[in-house]
Amino acid sequence: MATPVKVYGPPLSTAVSRVLVTLLEKDVPFEIIPVDMSKGEHKKPDYLKIQPFGQVPAFQDESISLFESRSICRYVCEKYADRGDKGLYGTNPLERASIDQWVEAEGQSFGPSSGALVFQLAFAPRMNIPQDQGVIKQNEEKLGKVLDIYEQRLGESRFLAGDEFTFADLSHLPNGDYLVNATDKGHLFTSRENVGRWWNEISDRESWKKVIEMRKSG
Repeated sequence: MATPVKVYGPPLSTAVSRVLVTLLEKDVPFEIIPVDMSKGEHKKPDYLKIQPFGQVPAFQDESISLFESRSICRYVCEKYADRGDKGLYGTNPLERASIDQWVEAEGQSFGPSSGALVFQLAFAPRMNIPQDQGVIKQNEEKLGKVLDIYEQRLGESRFLAGDEFTFADLSHLPNGDYLVNATDKGHLFTSRENVGRWWNEISDRESWKKVIEMRKSG
């Protein structure tokens, strides 16, 4: 491909890192465009042209602009289907439906509770925001119930959508990594045999290790 795609936003962002790990899995060259949110760069008119909600990431592929990380990832998987991990988003309608149902579960069930915990436990202290113990307790209970379902599923198959690593698994890496490695709630994963085995396998992928290095250097 002639021009690397552009990803706007910091690798520390869970949504940005979801896009980055997808690009690495698909072997698609990319350029990270810094967005200094502390200076309000995400609310400036030029940025709002490509991300009207003023969030990260934004994404450009030549003349195409996209936002929302899961949509960007699906686009990358579809457009660059013949690159990198060719099965990342499945190769037929049934495989993609199986992947999508678990991506929906990640976005609707895993994401809200894990995201609340990540904010309260990993980000609030950095931002000098008081932690809300009620929110922490409530979302720990919610996430535990979600992971109980995952535990059952992962006792039936190696990965969420079957026996191969896919975008369904990948989409859990950003929040999962913060919970396991930057909070005291890693036991939610490690205390469940199948979830722990699954997490160790997906988080050990070279693509994710590269994103972690980007986070450290960013």
